[in-house]
Amino acid sequence: MDRIQYLSQFNLLHSLSREDLVEMDELTSITIFPKHTYIQTPDSFKEGLYFIKQGKVRLFKLNSDGKQFTSDILCEGNVFGEMKFIALGTRDHYIETIEESHICLMNKDRFENYLMERPRFMMNMIQVLSDRIAQMSHLTQNLALGNLHDKILYIIKRLANQFGYSAHDAKYVRIAYALSHQEIANLVGATREAVTTALQELVKDGMIQTGFKTIYLHRSQLDKL
Repeated sequence: MDRIQYLSQFNLLHSLSREDLVEMDELTSITIFPKHTYIQTPDSFKEGLYFIKQGKVRLFKLNSDGKQFTSDILCEGNVFGEMKFIALGTRDHYIETIEESHICLMNKDRFENYLMERPRFMMNMIQVLSDRIAQMSHLTQNLALGNLHDKILYIIKRLANQFGYSAHDAKYVRIAYALSHQEIANLVGATREAVTTALQELVKDGMIQTGFKTIYLHRSQLDKL
């Protein structure tokens, strides 16, 4: 595939002209990371801005007992990392690929100059930052104040909006992302046993359906995020 086409598929880069993309291409190196590979740990953090061209990555933290808490799952078109003028809050995270992922890294010094010369792109970056802050604030509020059922349902709705698909007339939306009970527990900060019980109750209430590492959300819940 044409490298310029390759870059232009990023959500963040859609507003750039082909001339802008040609210059952006010169600032970019692409690395393919296998599934379950660490792109970053808190100890290995390096300044840089990363774009996800293909695949999915998980951002998580560990507490003092080694328990994981997943703070976000990012897919194609998303950005993470930190530079002098940009901070997306990922410095102290573990960042692991969920599936084989193609990651683009921007040259730090040259990219900062690029930002100053491209006000449209700078505005896009501000929008990305604003959206990420709003999403994380909403997530924190829901995980802090809701009961376990509410927390699980909120996370499932978020994932359905990111990865959900279904036939037009289907009652349930399938999340195209394999979710074990332990992975849901990592997302809501609960035990696997408590999550299993709560999922069974949500199934009984008709809000979700489950299969092997598969979650289906009732369509009526999608507009309640």
